[in-house]
Amino acid sequence: MKIKTSTVYGGIFADDREEFQADGIGPVAGATMPSMRNFTRRQFLSGLAVLPFASHSLLALDAREKRIFIGTYTKSTSKGVYAYRWLPNSGELAAMELAAITPNPSFLALAPNHRALYAVNELDNYQGAQSGAVSAFAIHPASGKLMLKNMVPSGGTGPCNVTADHTGQTLFVANYDSGSLASFRILPDGSLSEHVSNVYYKGHSVNVDRQLAAHTHCTTVSPDNRYLLVNDLGLDRIMVYRFDPKTAKITPNDPPFYSAIPGSGPRNLTFHPNRRWAYSVNEIVSTVDGMHWDSSRGTLTRFQNISTLPKGFHGEDAAATVAVHPNGRFLYASNRGNDSIAVFIVNPANGYLTSIQHISCGGKFPRHFALDPTGRWLVVANQNSANIVVLQCDTHTGRLSETGRQYPLDSPVCVVFA
Repeated sequence: MKIKTSTVYGGIFADDREEFQADGIGPVAGATMPSMRNFTRRQFLSGLAVLPFASHSLLALDAREKRIFIGTYTKSTSKGVYAYRWLPNSGELAAMELAAITPNPSFLALAPNHRALYAVNELDNYQGAQSGAVSAFAIHPASGKLMLKNMVPSGGTGPCNVTADHTGQTLFVANYDSGSLASFRILPDGSLSEHVSNVYYKGHSVNVDRQLAAHTHCTTVSPDNRYLLVNDLGLDRIMVYRFDPKTAKITPNDPPFYSAIPGSGPRNLTFHPNRRWAYSVNEIVSTVDGMHWDSSRGTLTRFQNISTLPKGFHGEDAAATVAVHPNGRFLYASNRGNDSIAVFIVNPANGYLTSIQHISCGGKFPRHFALDPTGRWLVVANQNSANIVVLQCDTHTGRLSETGRQYPLDSPVCVVFA
């Protein structure tokens, strides 16, 4: 690509329009963005549109590098989705740029083909209605530029999680405040339909401070792409659905849900690489449920419940994220309050967890973390200390160690490797 000074139009650069269109990610009819004819440089500079990367973006990669996208809360100095170059050999972040100006993109999901990025906009009011939103962005493969495809209502208030199915045809959103789930079709150009299915949950559980109503928190697609699992913190349930990826329609499984221990608050779920075990982190009591997954029936059966906290800790805590190492031998969970990452060994015979380490997250309130694809690094988004911290992972023992590398960013919430 020739490097030129480019005029900005409608969220993309004029010199790059042909490249986006050739890649099948050109402008969308009816997309929520300014008219390309009427959009001016002055409007861009005043922050009225999605901010793409310049054609000479520092985020252009060589063969050894990746990208990291970071979702944030935009209540202070953050403006939307940020991006870094990721250097996996050294575990360093470089060349941060603002990828897209968008309100409260608190959770991100990458399309399976890595050509689109989806973000929930954690709002209570969108276009005059009681709803959050979900945004679809095209990712330019060479420069890393983001272009807003469209933005649609999320089907509830306070959306906090978004997941694409493994075929890249369906998107799911969990709306925490309204306790609801919505599904969307991903159209051939990467944009989103209006919601197809929209389920509002009713009920409560035993914790009168946190569980007087449903609070849907996570959507996870099963490894075989046949089931959708939905963690609801307020109901102490993980709902299970069958779904059709071509239509985005969901139907309750039989049985329709897994019951967590009352008062535990299931928040986030991940599958083991062997596809037979699943692990759910419980926010309210800071524990992990280890569960057998029966893919023939779509059922979860608990075999273990273990604390994420170090012995002797008696302060307030809220566990947040859980992830299994790519090699399947270790599991990690974040503690907000204790401000640590808990490390467990996974028994290869039965999936049972054994706690081996608690290490500082390098900041305050580790909202989310992600393991890089090599399994050598763990990158933490510390929401309340406004920093991104890189920890090194020993792939033989699973233990984490400090690297001293941290990067300032206001209210980071979600980490996605691309």
